[in-house]
Amino acid sequence: MEGENATNTDPAGPWTLVVPLKPLARAKSRLAPVAGAALRPRLALAFARDTVTAALSCRAVRDVVVVTDDTEAGAALAALGARVVPDEPDSGLNAALAHGERTVRAERPGAALAALNADLPALRPAELARVLDYSAEFPRAFVTDAAGIGTTFLSAAPGVELRPAFGGPSRARHLDSGAVEIVLAGIDSVRQDVDTGDDLRAALALGVGPHTAGRWAAGVSSPDR
Repeated sequence: MEGENATNTDPAGPWTLVVPLKPLARAKSRLAPVAGAALRPRLALAFARDTVTAALSCRAVRDVVVVTDDTEAGAALAALGARVVPDEPDSGLNAALAHGERTVRAERPGAALAALNADLPALRPAELARVLDYSAEFPRAFVTDAAGIGTTFLSAAPGVELRPAFGGPSRARHLDSGAVEIVLAGIDSVRQDVDTGDDLRAALALGVGPHTAGRWAAGVSSPDR
């Protein structure tokens, strides 16, 4: 049900996920041609809500830490059960992820961590669990996006530094850094991030979560709930 706390009722999983989210006013600028200026930030929030809901419902996930300075998004994601920390570095995606990593490991030095994009509206908890289970076999591992160029997920085992290198052709950078590429079949929902209109259509074809589905159907005529 929309607005219901989505936290896993049996949080036995070992993984903490760090999800970075830029201020909604600046998010998803490449969606403007298909979504328009008013709908674009609302879609960005809907994507994040569906991503966090699915992540918190995954059996392998202990908790989710969202790094953002957006007060509206922070409140919405905290209501789902995420922990929200401010983006104190305010220096881009990788700095936000490193800050989230430091925050988690200051309290739990032995935490298994994974960075997860906030724009995975079709994310399936079972597919994410398969990725996390596979990742546990390696010091660092990552999932390439559907375009085969970027990265949607990067893991670091306990005691291993995350060393995120997201943005642009990050697949090559993560490979060069020694991270193992995860090439499992049947994890399309973990790979399908949304930056463009074509990406959004692909996510809708996979089947998006209720926040994105409702926002896309309503357009700008309905207030966020």
